[in-house]
Amino acid sequence: MARGIIRGFIILLSVCCIVSANSEAINNDLVIKNVERSIDLQSQLTKIINKLTVENTGKNPVKSLLFAIEQKHKDGLSYIAAQTRDTSRSALKISETKVQNHPDKLFYKIELKDALSPGRSLAIEVETVSSNELVPHPKEITQKEKQLVRYFGNVYFYSPYTVAKQTSVITLPSRNVENYTKFKPVVQSDSTITYGPYEKVAPFSVEDLILHFENNNKFLTIKKLERVIEISHWGNIAIEETIDLYHTGALLKGSFSRYEYARESKSGQSSVQNFNTVLPAAASDVYYRDEIGNISTSHMRIRKDAVELNLRPRFPLFGGWKTHYVIGYNVPSYEYLFNSGDEYLLRMRLLDHVFDDMVVEELVTKIILPEGSHSVKLNAPYSVTRLPDTLHYTYLDTKGRPVITITKNNLVENHIQDFQLRYTFPRLLMLQEPLLVVIALYLLFLLVIVYVRLDFSINKDEVSESKLRIAGRCEKILAAQDRRVNSYNDLDDQLSELKANKNTNTFQAAVKSINQEYKTATNTISELSLKLKGESGDVYERIQELQKLDKALKELYNQQQALYFDKLIPGRIGRQPFVDAESVIIKKKEETVEKINSIVKSLQ
Repeated sequence: MARGIIRGFIILLSVCCIVSANSEAINNDLVIKNVERSIDLQSQLTKIINKLTVENTGKNPVKSLLFAIEQKHKDGLSYIAAQTRDTSRSALKISETKVQNHPDKLFYKIELKDALSPGRSLAIEVETVSSNELVPHPKEITQKEKQLVRYFGNVYFYSPYTVAKQTSVITLPSRNVENYTKFKPVVQSDSTITYGPYEKVAPFSVEDLILHFENNNKFLTIKKLERVIEISHWGNIAIEETIDLYHTGALLKGSFSRYEYARESKSGQSSVQNFNTVLPAAASDVYYRDEIGNISTSHMRIRKDAVELNLRPRFPLFGGWKTHYVIGYNVPSYEYLFNSGDEYLLRMRLLDHVFDDMVVEELVTKIILPEGSHSVKLNAPYSVTRLPDTLHYTYLDTKGRPVITITKNNLVENHIQDFQLRYTFPRLLMLQEPLLVVIALYLLFLLVIVYVRLDFSINKDEVSESKLRIAGRCEKILAAQDRRVNSYNDLDDQLSELKANKNTNTFQAAVKSINQEYKTATNTISELSLKLKGESGDVYERIQELQKLDKALKELYNQQQALYFDKLIPGRIGRQPFVDAESVIIKKKEETVEKINSIVKSLQ
C-alpha cells in the first residue's frame, strides 16, 4: 500500500511539473508606468486601444509580458493585436497562454521584439475588438423610440502588473447619456467621458463600470457567411457570398407602420435601410439577389481602389428582423493567382468587407480548385478550423474538383486579411476540357450521320403518309379560305361605304384589289382540290361543295352590288322596296355562310 501511495505521489508531481512547464508566471519585476486607454463605443463593437509604457525594475532582461482579459469579456473578444509605439510600429507576436495560479482568467503572451533590459522602459500598444458587449436596454422599443444600450466594463485597466498611472477615455456615439458610473475623478464632455488619472493601482483591480447611453447605429450581425471562391486557370476567379443577416438591436415592439416610417424622419432611427459593401477594384459581373430573384434596389460606384456597392434590402431591418441574400462577382485570376511551372500560389482574402463595423458569428470559406490539383498547403493569417476536403462536380468534370473548407467564429473587420494556398496542378490537364468537348462533338456528329443514313423501319406505312399529305393540303385550303373570308369582309365594308357615300369611283378602285385577292385564293383551292381527287374522294367532294357554295355567295354579293349601282344610286327605287330587296339578299348570304362554315369545320 505504501508503494502505491508513493507511486501516485510521483505521478501527481510529474503532472504538476508538466503543467508548470507549459504555463507562464507573472513577472513582478515589470511595472506599467502609464496606461492611456481609449474605449470606442460609437458602433456595435467595443474597440479598445491600450497604450502602455512598461518598465523593467528587476535585474534580468525580459523577453515577454502578459496581457489579461477579464472572464466576463472572454466570450466577446473577437480580435487582439499588439505593436510597438515607436516609428517602426512593428507588430508583436501575441498568443493565448496559461498562467500559474490563475486558471479562471484569460491571458495573452506578448513577445517583445528585443529583450527589455533592467531599468529600461518600452512603449507598446495593444488593440482589442469585442462583439456583443453592448446590450439593448430596454430590450424592446417602439418604432418612434430611440435605442438605448448598456455597457459593463472596468474603470481600471485590468492588468497582472502594478499600474503606476492610468487614464481611460470613453467615446460615445452621442451626448445623450442616461447614466454612468461616477467613480472620481471622472469628467463628461459632450460625447466623451474621461476616468482618471488613477495612481498606484494594484494587479487585477476591478471597479465596475456601467454606461447607459443612446446608440442608434447599425446593430447588424451576420449569423452565417458562406464564401465560395472558385478558381479557373482560364483567367477568372468567381466569388459568391451567401449571407444570413440579423438586426441584433432592441426588438421592435408593436406593429410596423410604413406610413409613419416614410413620413417622420425620427421614426425607426435604429433601423437599417441600406449599407455599403466594398468589393475589389477589379470586380465585374456583380449580382445581388435573394430567394425571390434579383434585387434591383442597389447602386454600384467604381472608385480608384475599390468597387462600392450600396445594398438596400427589400424592407428596412428593425431589431429581431433578418434577411438572406446572395452577392457574387468575378475577378481576373492574374491579380491573385501566381505560378512557377506546375506550382501555384493563391493569395486572397479569407473574409471580405460586408459593411462597416461588421460582426460575423460564423464564417465558412470554400475554395474550389481546378480538377487534378493536389499537394494543397494552407497558410492562414490567424487560427482557423480546416474541415475535411470534399469534391465539387461541375461541367466537364470526371474525378471532381477539390474543395478546401475553412471555418471560424466571431470575426470583425480586423480579420479581413489574406490567406495563402499552395497547390500543384499539372499544366497538361489544361487540355482535358477542350479535348472532352472535341470528343463529345465528334461522337454527336458521328451519331447524326449514322442516324440519317439508316432506315430503321420495317416497311413504309402508306396509309399514314397519305393522311399526313391530306392533312397538309387541307391546312393550305383552310388558309386560302381564310383569305377569301377576309375578302368578303373587306367587300362588306366597301358596300357599306358605297351605301352611305354613293362614291362609285372609290368603290370600284377598292373592289378591284379585293377581287384580285379573292381570285388568287379561289385558284389555290381549285389546284389543291385536284391533287386531293385521287387520294381522298370524300374530302374532294366536300371541297367541291365548298367551291359551289362560295360561287353562290359571290353571286349574292354581285346582286347586292347591282342593287346599289342600278337602283339605289340612280334613285330608281323607293326606300321600302330597297330595304326589302336588300334584306332578302342578306338573308341568303347568311344562310350560305352558315353552310360554308359547316364544311370548313369538317375539314379542320
